[in-house]
Order: sequence, then structure tokens, then C-alpha cells
Amino acid sequence: MRIATWNVNSLKARLERVEEWLAYAKPDVLCMQETKLANSAFPAMAFESLGYESAHHGGGRWNGVAILSRVGLADVVAGFSGETEPDPIESRLLSADCGGVRVSSVYVPNGRSLDSEHYQAKLTWLSDLTDHLTNTCRPDAPVAVCGDFNVAPQDRDVFDPTKFKASTHTSDAERAAIARLREWGLDDAFRALYGQERLFSWWDYRAGDFHQGRGMRIDLILTTQPMMKAARWGLIDRNARKGKSPSDHAPVLIDFEL
Repeated sequence: MRIATWNVNSLKARLERVEEWLAYAKPDVLCMQETKLANSAFPAMAFESLGYESAHHGGGRWNGVAILSRVGLADVVAGFSGETEPDPIESRLLSADCGGVRVSSVYVPNGRSLDSEHYQAKLTWLSDLTDHLTNTCRPDAPVAVCGDFNVAPQDRDVFDPTKFKASTHTSDAERAAIARLREWGLDDAFRALYGQERLFSWWDYRAGDFHQGRGMRIDLILTTQPMMKAARWGLIDRNARKGKSPSDHAPVLIDFEL
């Protein structure tokens, strides 16, 4: 099973690129973030024509998460409860059973700055995610939590750690929140396969950061041990970050021999 995650940064603007990527990458499951669409505007028929069932959780201009699957899509739950939830929770979490795996697409709040109320909301959201997993999943079952976490788990996941000492994405509290997910039973599938530095999934649009290699690895596929044992190969597809009007994120994919 090939599982992928991609913050597309507006599906309306990048639908053609996503369709092209699906055609050549052929993931069995794709988790998308920042679709920036209402549910009524989600292009389900376009994905159906490519062989994918789909589920979407979005309110319009901001956020929005989706799951595409060609191995089944069942027991879909939007958000932490399936009920209407206030910002910054809303439209940031979607879960479904795909081919025997409980898959979640997550878009963690950015946090903005360490002195912002949005940063505290980000920490609360990550804590709620751990509670949600505790209440709905088992660490000995196949679970994959995929998405834009807006956290670089280690210093090797940013191009220059000294430039992030007073900013979000690398703070001790954010990394501790990711560590609590590991304590629950999730691990970083990509890092289990590849330990090198400078393997990034996001680059700022400004100042030629992509071409200068100034990026961060904040798009993660976290899985339980039954999935980790089956992980065989992975890729951050930099080619999808190139060309006309790309997202500022590249898709990340992992192949599991299930």
C-alpha cells in the first residue's frame, strides 16, 4: 500500500497538478491539507474518474483536509468528534478506514509566533490529537496519521537550526507534543527509512528558498508499529514542487508491504 500526504495549498488552484501527480505516483491513499474549499465545491467526481473514493472536511477559504483512496473508504469521521467544531480545530482533521488501515489527514495550526495565542492553540490542538487517538485507536492496530504538522521534529529537519531559535515549528513544546504522539505509539515512517539531513518537504516561496535548499521537513507520515514493520520505501517528491504555480510543499509517500 502506498500512502502519501500533500499540503496542496489550494486545491482549486492546483487540481490539475494533483491529477497529474496521481496519474504518475499512483498512491493507494492520498491525504491532502489546505484544500481551501467548502465541501460543496470539492471535486469528488474528478477523483472518482481516476479511481479514487474521496472524503473532504472543509469550510471554505481556509484550512480543509481530504482523503482519497482506491482501497476503500469507510467509517469517515470529520474533526475530533464528527460534530461542528470551532476554529482553530475546524477543518483540520479527517479520518477513515482505508484498506484495513485507520488513516487520518491532519493540518496542525501554524502557531504564528511563540508569544501568540495561536501558538497556545496549536499546543492544545496537538494535545487533543493525542487524546483523540487514545479514545479511538489502538497502538497495536494499523494506524497512519499523515499531514502537515507544522513542526520540524529535529534540528536535522531544518536548513539552519540557529535561524529558528525564537520561532515556531522547532520549539521545545512543539517537539514535546510530537514526542507524546510517539509515546502513544506512533513513529516517523520516513525517518525510520532515511536518516540523512536536508531532506525537506516545505520551502518558503520567497528569496528562492527552494533552489537554495532552505527548507523544513514538516510533512509527516506517523504510523503504529504494525505499519512501521511493513515500511519499505519512501520519497519526498521534489519534482512536484517544481514547475508553474506549485504548492510550497512537496508530497511525501511511503510504500508499505501489507
